[in-house]
Amino acid sequence: MKNDKEMVGTLLGFDGYVNMVLIDVTEFEFTSQGKRITKLSHILLNGSNIAMMVPGGEGPEI
Repeated sequence: MKNDKEMVGTLLGFDGYVNMVLIDVTEFEFTSQGKRITKLSHILLNGSNIAMMVPGGEGPEI
């Protein structure tokens, strides 16, 4: 993503603009105070915010 966030989840679907629906998502946000972790059940991620997708990736260490 364009900012200091990473999303790890299961891809449910996507469209031609690479908008993605993810389920069982863990959001990692990196701030000057450290790492913030948020669990989400479903998200719709806008394709213009995606910089890289790693199939089978596990995300950063907790």
